[in-house]
Amino acid sequence: MQPVSESAAKSQEEDIKPEVEEEPIVIPEGYHLVWNDEFDKDELSEEDWNYETHEKGWVNHELQEYVPGDECVSVKDGVLVIRPVREENGNEVTYRSGRINTQDKHDYKYGRFEARIKVPRGKGFLPAFWMMPQDEYLYGQWPKCGEIDIMEVLGDSTKVNYGTLHYGEPHKQSQGMVNLKSGDFSEEYHEFAIEWEPGEIRWYCDGEQYHQENDWFTAVEGEEEKPYPAPFDQPFHVILNVAVGGDWPGDPDESTVFDEHACMYVDYVRMFQKDSYDENVTKPVKELSLREPDETGNYVYNSDFSDKEDLSDDENWKFLLFNGGEGEAQIGDNEIIITSTNEGTEEYSVQLVQPNIPMEEGCSYEFSFEAYADEPRTIKPAITAPNVGWIRYFQDTPVDLTQDWQAFSFDVDMKDKTDDKARVEFNMGKQGSTATVHIRNVKLIRK
Repeated sequence: MQPVSESAAKSQEEDIKPEVEEEPIVIPEGYHLVWNDEFDKDELSEEDWNYETHEKGWVNHELQEYVPGDECVSVKDGVLVIRPVREENGNEVTYRSGRINTQDKHDYKYGRFEARIKVPRGKGFLPAFWMMPQDEYLYGQWPKCGEIDIMEVLGDSTKVNYGTLHYGEPHKQSQGMVNLKSGDFSEEYHEFAIEWEPGEIRWYCDGEQYHQENDWFTAVEGEEEKPYPAPFDQPFHVILNVAVGGDWPGDPDESTVFDEHACMYVDYVRMFQKDSYDENVTKPVKELSLREPDETGNYVYNSDFSDKEDLSDDENWKFLLFNGGEGEAQIGDNEIIITSTNEGTEEYSVQLVQPNIPMEEGCSYEFSFEAYADEPRTIKPAITAPNVGWIRYFQDTPVDLTQDWQAFSFDVDMKDKTDDKARVEFNMGKQGSTATVHIRNVKLIRK
């Protein structure tokens, strides 16, 4: 991989700078503007923003060093540019990037927080628009302090945006996702926002709500749980950064190019608030809605693939591609056929799932299915908890497929708290094969 020099990259940015039309600020109904940055100056305003500096590996095994100054954070033509840099020195490769925040300058409790962003493209990049509390020690260190992720897009899966809430001890999270059917978050600007009120947070992409949450908690070690809606009852500030490498995106590879497409471009950041907020809220009593099994006692719907589904919604079966995974899935003749053309870089890069599976505490289940492949290969089924930090009720288990139908059966004892939003998964990425997989008769039956 050939490094791109700083001067060459900046020249490319000038040649291919984002086209951003000046539009009047739209004030959402019921709100007033409390602060904004349209990035219409010649440099970053340090009256409004702080540079964060951190060493390589500070969190999440990331590769970059966060540095101050305009090498990695600049403003040009009304756009903030955060640009990661790769540098070779003999056999050593180092990375630098930018991370800025508004801590102690623009911290707000409740409101609408939005930004219009075009994200970088390339394996190993993880841009983020997110929020942390002004006082991270009020309720204890992360995750007890709380974290609100408004936008995270993996650089090698730029059609998918994640909005996530982190809280609790032990760590819990609530995550929503936008998967673009057309367009790409790295090719055009999109608006990412949250609306945060006492006891509820809602996530939006281009004006469309895609996630909301009102159930969370926090506690300081050795003390009782703090009154709801803690920890999301204190001022938070916003953060913009581009990480390089690490646990989630993985490290850059030979396909990663550090040019203008590696940059995150931010058209604006805006913060709005209502005139007042009713903070007299109580924690909702969570009523679990456990869906009923079918007439055979099976909690997996359309288990025999007798109905041809869209495979893109959260009703029953859903086919997902991430982190370089490529392929398609089709239902026919009472089976689902998954054809991969690229296995991707993660086991979940090619994935068939069914959400909203009820798992009751103290119950035992039999999880079974039949499968074969056009060539011998491995897949990994699992039963996971997207809303409980992605813990596993049934751990990802390698299953070796042959070219003949085989039946597989596993016992699952539910030892965790009841979860009405568990998920059956078949993970077919990063298994050393793209051989076509056939699956039928998927069952989860309580004993």
